[in-house]
Amino acid sequence: MAQGYVRPAGPQDAGEIARIQLTTWQVAYRRLLPRQVIDSLDVTLLTERWQDSIESPPTPRHRVLVAVEQAAASYLVGFAAAGPADDQALAPDETPDTLGPDVAAVTELLVEPRWGRRGHGSRLLAAAVDLWREDMFGTAIAWTYEADPAMRKFFGSAGWEPDGASRAIDVDDLLIPQLRLHVSLADAPLG
Repeated sequence: MAQGYVRPAGPQDAGEIARIQLTTWQVAYRRLLPRQVIDSLDVTLLTERWQDSIESPPTPRHRVLVAVEQAAASYLVGFAAAGPADDQALAPDETPDTLGPDVAAVTELLVEPRWGRRGHGSRLLAAAVDLWREDMFGTAIAWTYEADPAMRKFFGSAGWEPDGASRAIDVDDLLIPQLRLHVSLADAPLG
């Protein structure tokens, strides 16, 4: 039986987080995002961005967590990034004060497909919920692609529901619809 755990990301993890992100997008989003966009992603640039996110977060409430598969050897297999909701969390018709200071936003939660269905995503989400509660957030939100039923099902299994907000992001002149999910942290399961 494989075992896993979650820990805060360290600077040494940035390259592996970038690799996981790129691999996951290439596999899971190959039919969702334009091929030229995925093909143009640069692992070096992604690594630099994750390094910056880990070493210089905008606030102490911004965090990057990693999921580790522990068997004969240990492997980073997934990650989550979250922090206080900002302008990137807003729907097109919302103003910056719409969400409030007690709302946490997931900016990324990915598990490399070959390590899926082993509980890593649930452990990442449960660890994030614990930290959000410590940080006195009352609600959490996450945007999911409308054409990604697996991610909506994953969040839904943890009590997340659509909040009625939607948007379309422009990816290389292709509008990709997204739905926003939310959960009350008072009610969110821990794992």
